[in-house]
Amino acid sequence: MDIHEYQAKEVLANFGVAVPDGALAYSPEQATYRARELGGDRWVVKAQIHAGGRGKAGGVKVCDSDVEIQEATEGMFGQKMVTHQTGPEGKGIYRVYVEAAVPINREIYLGFVLDRSSQRVMIVASAEGGMEIEEISAEKPDSIVRATVEPAVGLREFQCRQIAFKLGIETGMIQQMVRTLQGCYRAFTELDATMVEINPLVVTTDNRVIALDAKMTFDDNALFRHPHVAELRDKSQEDPRESRAADRGLNYVGLDGNIGCIVNGAGLAMATMDTIKLARGEPANFLDIGGGATPERVAKAFRLVLSDTNVQAILVNIFAGINRCDWVAEGVVQAMKDVGVEVPVIVRLAGTNVEAGQKILAQSGLPIIRAATLNEAAERVVGAWRNDLSQGTKMGVAS
Repeated sequence: MDIHEYQAKEVLANFGVAVPDGALAYSPEQATYRARELGGDRWVVKAQIHAGGRGKAGGVKVCDSDVEIQEATEGMFGQKMVTHQTGPEGKGIYRVYVEAAVPINREIYLGFVLDRSSQRVMIVASAEGGMEIEEISAEKPDSIVRATVEPAVGLREFQCRQIAFKLGIETGMIQQMVRTLQGCYRAFTELDATMVEINPLVVTTDNRVIALDAKMTFDDNALFRHPHVAELRDKSQEDPRESRAADRGLNYVGLDGNIGCIVNGAGLAMATMDTIKLARGEPANFLDIGGGATPERVAKAFRLVLSDTNVQAILVNIFAGINRCDWVAEGVVQAMKDVGVEVPVIVRLAGTNVEAGQKILAQSGLPIIRAATLNEAAERVVGAWRNDLSQGTKMGVAS
């Protein structure tokens, strides 16, 4: 789960990370009022969306007056912002963050991520802040500083000082850098985050270390432990299909293809998408319905897949271990009757109670195309999608 910049700053501030003074606004008028509350003579207005690259897309404006704030925010509210991270559909701007401008001396990149190869939290930093980490890696790889944290002891002060020295932090500000690094690490570990990124972390002309921007991503599976973090979720910034799936306990990722996938198990779902691609088809989604594939859960999955108007065929691929094929078959039949499925449906069942499941499908009288193997299922769904019925069974009877 991602959160907005202003939310990430509030979270990090609670762990001792210094951030600029700022306030949230939901209208141009409120933005100008917030600037007056903050005081000063220069402010930065930032569109709040779940994506990077806002500055290049016009989502970050430096303003010197109420009039400039009004004009800047009127051009943001209600608009779709397109960046290299949003895709061509963009993300809607419904709130802005007004922040007091700070005098910047230099910019630093700082990130905390999970390094799965070492099974440790890795700190990635660079003296070249203000750029995306991918750009830094490509253009100035030698500037990147990496350090892993031993989980048994946590992030120690000597590690923080080493990182600060490598980044060229002046002696008088080393302790501020130590406090920033340890605050980020505590927020990362105590809140079950999967990423903390500050870009840029700035050193000001008056010798302060301040997080000028912040991003945080959290492990969805751990949100039950942190209800105050779960409340920060903004569904308006999420793919509506993925949001609906999460609310129904389904693991869904929307893609750009035409063949909907309903599968149990993440590994099998990946294999199913790969096999569809090998058969020259394009999967429309990743969908793992999990271990408890009851008829009701399968019907929910059908509704979710069909909410994507690009879907022109559906492949149901179930290997029943914990599941039961007869339950899945009942769910498919129920969905076909209740949801009103008007696209070809190909079903491949294997495992527990497979004979009972095949019998339910065969006796349903519904236009369900059955397949015995994954390769056969992929060929048939692609054939049905392309209306090449010679690769599948003619619609109208279960094969």
